[in-house]
Amino acid sequence: MPVLVMKFGGTSVATLDRIKRAAKRVGVEVAKGYDVIVIVSAMSGKTNELVGWVNETSKFYDAREYDAVVSSGENVTAGLMALTLQEMDVPARSWQGWQVPLKTNSAHSQARIEEIPTDNISAKFAEGMKVAVVAGFQGISPEGRITTLGRGGSDTTAVAFAAAFGAERCDIYTDVDGVYTTDPRITDKARKLDKIAFEEMLELASLGAKVLQTRSVELAMRFGVRLRVLSSFEEQSDEAGTLVCAEEEIMENRPVSGIAYSRDEAKMTLISVADRPGIAAAIFGPLAEAGINVDMIIQNIAEEGRTDMTFSCPVDQVARAEKALNAAKDSGDINFHDLVADTNVAKVSAVGIGMRSQSGVAAQMFKTLSDEGVNIKVIATSEIKISVLIDRKYMELAVQALHDAFELEKA
Repeated sequence: MPVLVMKFGGTSVATLDRIKRAAKRVGVEVAKGYDVIVIVSAMSGKTNELVGWVNETSKFYDAREYDAVVSSGENVTAGLMALTLQEMDVPARSWQGWQVPLKTNSAHSQARIEEIPTDNISAKFAEGMKVAVVAGFQGISPEGRITTLGRGGSDTTAVAFAAAFGAERCDIYTDVDGVYTTDPRITDKARKLDKIAFEEMLELASLGAKVLQTRSVELAMRFGVRLRVLSSFEEQSDEAGTLVCAEEEIMENRPVSGIAYSRDEAKMTLISVADRPGIAAAIFGPLAEAGINVDMIIQNIAEEGRTDMTFSCPVDQVARAEKALNAAKDSGDINFHDLVADTNVAKVSAVGIGMRSQSGVAAQMFKTLSDEGVNIKVIATSEIKISVLIDRKYMELAVQALHDAFELEKA
C-alpha cells in the first residue's frame, strides 16, 4: 500500500474533540487505500507546562531528565489518538520514539536524527495495522536514553518518516490553512499560496515565518519530500493548503513570493576595532563558541587602521554576545573602543526564487521603504532574498508597503 504521513500540531490535538476531528481525517485517507503514519505533538500548552515544571524543580537541570519529562506530552497524545482510531474500527497502535526506533545523536534537547529503521512499522502494516501513531519530537540516543529534537521537532519527525518510508506526501496539519504571502495579522491583503518552492519556504522559515520548522524544510528539500500545509479546522479538498515542492513544479516564478519579518532582532556594533588580517575570525570565533546566531554582518571602511564592525543577532542573545566579546577584549584577542547594542530593531525580508532571473527587486524595495520614511540600518542579500534591519516601530508599515509594492495580493 502507498504510505501517507500526516502530522497534527498541538492546536490540532488540544482537546479530545479535536483529536476525534483529526482521527476522522486519518480515517478518510485509510479509506482511500493508504497505510498512514500519524505524527502527533503534545496537546496545546502541555509542553510549556512540562518545561515549567522542570525549571521549577531544578535550575541547573540534567538535560537527559529534561527530555524524559518534556517528551511525555507526545506519548499521551499518541495513545489517545490510537484509542480514538480503534473506536472508529481503524486498526491503529501508538509508537514511542524508542519503539520505532527513531535513532538520534546524544545532544539532549536538540538531538539530530541519524536513522529511522522501517522494519518494525512495516511488519505491523503487513500484519494488518493501517495507522501507526508516532509520538513526534522524540527519539533514542546511542546510550538508550530518550532524546528530544528541539521545539517544533514534530515537523522534523514527520518529514523524516516520509523520507524513510518513501511516502507519497507529508501533510502538516496546523491552525493556519497554508503558507501566505505575509502574516495575515499584519495585512488583510495577504494571499494564500497554492505552491511554494523548497528554497523559498526555507528562507521564509529562517527569516521569521512560523508555519514550518526550518529543519523540517531542510530535510524535505534534501530528500525531495512533497510537503502540504493544511488547516485541521477547515473542510479539505485535494487542492487545499499549500504544497511545498521542487522549483520545477512551479510554472511561473514571481520576483517576490513573500515578505517575512522578525521583531526579536538586535543590532550590535563594535566601534573602532583594529583593522588587521584575522580580525573577523577573532570577533566571530568567540561568538560561535558562545552559541550566538549571527546573521547580517557589515564592516565599515577603515580609517587610520581602525574600523567598525556591525552584526545582528536574536535579541535574547545580546547579553551572551556582550559577555563573549568583552572576554575576548580582556584576553587581548581583540581591541575595540566600545560595544553598542540596539535592541529596538526588526528584520524585514523579501523572498522569491524569481530574483535569480529578474533585476530591480532591491531598487524597488529600497525606494518603497524610502517613500514611507523608513531608514535602513543594515542590508543583507542572498540569491533569493533581501533583508533589511529597520527601527522596530516601522516594522508593520514596512511589511504592508512592500506587500503592496510587489503586488503580492494578486494571484
